[in-house]
Amino acid sequence: MAVDLLLSLLAHRSQLAVLVAAGYSNQNSNGIAPMTSDQIILFSLFGAVFGLLLWGRFRYDIVAFAALMAGVVLGVVDSKDAFSGFGHPATLVVALVLVVSAGLVRSGAVLLITRTLVDSSRSLGAHITLMGAVGGVLSAFMNNVAALALLMPVDIQTARKAGRSPGLSLMPLSFATILGGMATLIGTPPNIIIAAIREESLGAPFKMFDFAPVGGVAALAGLAFVALVGWRLIPAREDGGLSAEDLDAYIAELVVPEDSKHIGKRLSELEETGHKTDVSIIGLMRKGKRLYGRAMNTVLKEGDALVLEATPDALDEFRSTLDLAVADSAREHRLRADGEGVEIIEVVVTEESRLAGRTAQAVGLAWRQRTVLLGISRRGRRITSLLRKTTLESGDILLLLVPRDTGDDVTEWLGVLPLADRGLAVTENSKVWLAIGLFAGAVVAASFGLIYLPVALGIVVVAYVLTKIVPLSELYTHIEWPVVVLLGSMIPLGAALEKSGGTELIAGSLVSLTAGMPAWAVLTILMIVTMTLSDVLNNTATTIVAAPVGIQMAQSLGVNPDPFLMAVAIAASSAFLTPIGHKNNTLILGPGGYGFGDYWRMGLPLEIIVVTVSIPAILFFWPL
Repeated sequence: MAVDLLLSLLAHRSQLAVLVAAGYSNQNSNGIAPMTSDQIILFSLFGAVFGLLLWGRFRYDIVAFAALMAGVVLGVVDSKDAFSGFGHPATLVVALVLVVSAGLVRSGAVLLITRTLVDSSRSLGAHITLMGAVGGVLSAFMNNVAALALLMPVDIQTARKAGRSPGLSLMPLSFATILGGMATLIGTPPNIIIAAIREESLGAPFKMFDFAPVGGVAALAGLAFVALVGWRLIPAREDGGLSAEDLDAYIAELVVPEDSKHIGKRLSELEETGHKTDVSIIGLMRKGKRLYGRAMNTVLKEGDALVLEATPDALDEFRSTLDLAVADSAREHRLRADGEGVEIIEVVVTEESRLAGRTAQAVGLAWRQRTVLLGISRRGRRITSLLRKTTLESGDILLLLVPRDTGDDVTEWLGVLPLADRGLAVTENSKVWLAIGLFAGAVVAASFGLIYLPVALGIVVVAYVLTKIVPLSELYTHIEWPVVVLLGSMIPLGAALEKSGGTELIAGSLVSLTAGMPAWAVLTILMIVTMTLSDVLNNTATTIVAAPVGIQMAQSLGVNPDPFLMAVAIAASSAFLTPIGHKNNTLILGPGGYGFGDYWRMGLPLEIIVVTVSIPAILFFWPL
């Protein structure tokens, strides 16, 4: 269908040019300049793109890239600018934020926030209310993209633990961070641009909290809608997320290390953490022997091994939360000797494996391969001996901790079958504050204009790689490439529309349309048109186009331009109908598993609410 569109536009382009030249010599009867052939082609391309995306038959990145190629072939996008969108700051920010989010997860920063603020046993509505409130407050005092980058992995992990799809809560979180950014100067780029335009046009910029009265009212109304009603409008998804029951539970061991804060505690005191992380404590091993009887009342000593039943992710969270060791100090030292980090692999013991009928200790798994047997899954049967002294059977599923990038070698040496990689990772507790500090420093520096946000995030990514918070081998695996292609393709098309005069055509039409209307009606139409543009174009570009239009409309009415600038600021940030109008909506597109047409279901009523509450607030706090 994209090919048919391209051929059709090619066939009719000359006819369009003749029509424009002959039938629309200078201006039409309304005094508005006629559309040029380039404008007609671009508006047609945008219409076709959104039609195909709403249809959902083709993936969004293929549709967007095909439209970009059509624009180049038809001559409305310069060849030299065709791929400029892939180096655009918005595209880079999306890619960098995903890598930073992965670093925050691996370092344990997300677990720190999760266990402090989030309880997976909460109802979905209560969870969305809490996360929305936290996201809204954070985004008021830091860039809203950075706020989402911090909270998105928390939300995904909570969804996993609760056994639901992250798509049910990521969109409300994204909308909440967008809404919160409206309340301050630094919360969102449109506010900064509006302040700069006001200084150029009127002599003084808006101050830090000048946006708070109107932006705060809109944010509170929007957050209330998202938390109480909006999330119920998101289409139900059959993929449903992964619950603990969907994953294999392992019998595993974790060791109480030297100088642990848990030495002297009773084993039962760790049960609350086990309950929160979905880990079952089933026993205790001391000096290689299982303690029976009332083991839960046993006082813990250095070197004790907790016997647990848990999924791999739950086991890692339990270990990270309590700062336990994966093995005795000697084996763990050998495991981490090269300093390149560790990774988790899952394998199945076969009849031909050198492990079949033998123990991990007898095979020399630790000293020959620097590998720790972390857990065994044996069709629900309990294991009563130390894992490394347990005779392994054909069909056992093993959870192995290996030095990074050695998984294939270990698998081949053991003669076992690897299971499909499901993204298991080992949290590096020792780097949690380093990861948080690097991220926080970058956000503060960007928020106060000391460094450009994409550069700040780029520095964080480099630091994460150098400090091995994010392994170099995984650097690019965390980026949602279809999302990058979508943004990289749509940005040149938006720029071409602006260059062709398409946005000016819209502005001129708006001024003519509102002639003679009362001020509140003009403000309403300005907000609606600005919102519509922001849903299609980048919100920064929309602000640059719409703010001068707002000033011109105020001057034609002979009133204060500040209400019109406020209307543009709120509307430009209210891009809730599509995934391309705001970077936050783009960020959640892949992780949430959304389709292009999912956003308007909650976004349309939210935009109506924002307009409804903002107009009275603007007229009250910024009188005409």
